Amino acid sequence: MDETGYSGPSERIVKPLTPEALAAFKAAQDRAGVIYISRIPPGMRPAKVRHLMSQHGEVGRVYLQQEDAKRAYLRKKYTSTNKAHFTEGWVEFKDKKVARAVADVLNAQPIGGKKGSRWRDDVWTMKYLPKFKWHMLTEQVAHEAAVHSAKLRNELSQSRAEQHEYLHNVELARVLDKRAKRKQAAGDGDEGMKQKAMGKRDQDNADRPKPTKKRKTKASTEGEAGRSGPSATGQLDSILLNIF
Repeated sequence: MDETGYSGPSERIVKPLTPEALAAFKAAQDRAGVIYISRIPPGMRPAKVRHLMSQHGEVGRVYLQQEDAKRAYLRKKYTSTNKAHFTEGWVEFKDKKVARAVADVLNAQPIGGKKGSRWRDDVWTMKYLPKFKWHMLTEQVAHEAAVHSAKLRNELSQSRAEQHEYLHNVELARVLDKRAKRKQAAGDGDEGMKQKAMGKRDQDNADRPKPTKKRKTKASTEGEAGRSGPSATGQLDSILLNIF
């Protein structure tokens, strides 16, 4: 239980209880009654709640639940007050009949007080809790604290897992990008070598001398015709003789 919101008797028991004292303590616990205040006016502290409730009966213990840490951070960030605020509370009366009567009388009624006081126009919102004892409150607060702690651990573990996955994806993307750049550079090198080889081949073809064709002159043409003329005439004569 948070000591900031707790207000109890000032005396402390430092020696073990006798059986008679223990029986008396249990009887006192059975006679006690607890009321629940669903809204605590801003700025009201446990000592002030005890003072106001003591006007209606003998008060045992008072516990006010402090506001959520996130809500407190935002309030301190955007407002000028840095004091702790409380959201709800429990007040223990020594007599459960008095606790029931106080809850019935003060519920939905203004807090009142001197004119100009801070909480004069605020309204009480409270309810009597039948069969509810103070040890149940401590168990409930401890359970809520354990649940909150487990939730924080779960969120922290999930955050770590997400961070690990994100870093893994970033490293994988970096490796793939590096591999793609290396592959692209290798492809550009092969293309350059191919273009260079083709250019060299074209240059060699351009430097190679072209074969020249011999032009036939008129004289050589006539000489060839003269050389071929007699043989053709002889062949014709032999054919005619064979026929006749």
